[in-house]
Amino acid sequence: MSDACSSCSSASTCTTGSCPSKPEKTKAQEASNIKSVIAIMSGKGGVGKSSVTSMLAVSLMRKGYKVGILDADITGPSIPKIFGLKGKADINETGVVPVESQHGIKVMSLNLMLPNEDEPVIWRSSIISQMVRQFWTDVIWGELDFLLVDLPPGTGDVPITVMQSLPVSGIVIVTSPQQLAGMIVRKAIKMVKKYDANIYGLIENMAYVSCPHCEDRIEIFGKPHGEEEAAKNEIPYLGQLPIDPVLATVSDLGKIEDYESENFKDIAQRLADSIKTTA
Repeated sequence: MSDACSSCSSASTCTTGSCPSKPEKTKAQEASNIKSVIAIMSGKGGVGKSSVTSMLAVSLMRKGYKVGILDADITGPSIPKIFGLKGKADINETGVVPVESQHGIKVMSLNLMLPNEDEPVIWRSSIISQMVRQFWTDVIWGELDFLLVDLPPGTGDVPITVMQSLPVSGIVIVTSPQQLAGMIVRKAIKMVKKYDANIYGLIENMAYVSCPHCEDRIEIFGKPHGEEEAAKNEIPYLGQLPIDPVLATVSDLGKIEDYESENFKDIAQRLADSIKTTA
């Protein structure tokens, strides 16, 4: 999908990939310059995809990059909570102004537009997909090195909309050691390959927990297979992450930017290397 198609209202149903004329950019798009759009995807829920998205954003920010997060999980948005964002997104004549975290990460989520954060979103998929497109066309992202898109689980309407309507540079796949998660993540990988999108790599979350007394490694969900799964699908393996009670605590407190993880520093560096390799 070309940049010219990203703001087209027919992008989600277009099969030709070409238009007689280039669609005009919105005012918000004219005021934005995003170098790379990276979608964070998982086959199933419960693998910590939003936490991984948040940690990736923080790690890239610490490397000096300008980062934004588009929360495309419209019915289950959690990014604002993880970053402790309480304010509402402003709207001006140019577009919607994303809310910035304590350290300058720009975030756009439907929860930043609702009167109450626990207000349910009871929408049909067509409206949800349109909202995701508007988060791309109508939000003033400004200058960004990376825009991370936190996708909902599965291979349904929203991932399709993102891959058809946004100029996605590449995908990061998140999974966990459970065999069920492995089976479903293969569906996600096959979907991405159908759209000929780059896969920057696979992250295996919740791979183990370290005993607080003896520091032994306990594999709660069974033996990790992430590296093997990545090799089988011929995609880069970015690494594995443990279950960390500290991460759960800082996420609940909205202080993800205070979290330090050597594992994630390594993963962020491998991701940066993978992006350079596929550029």
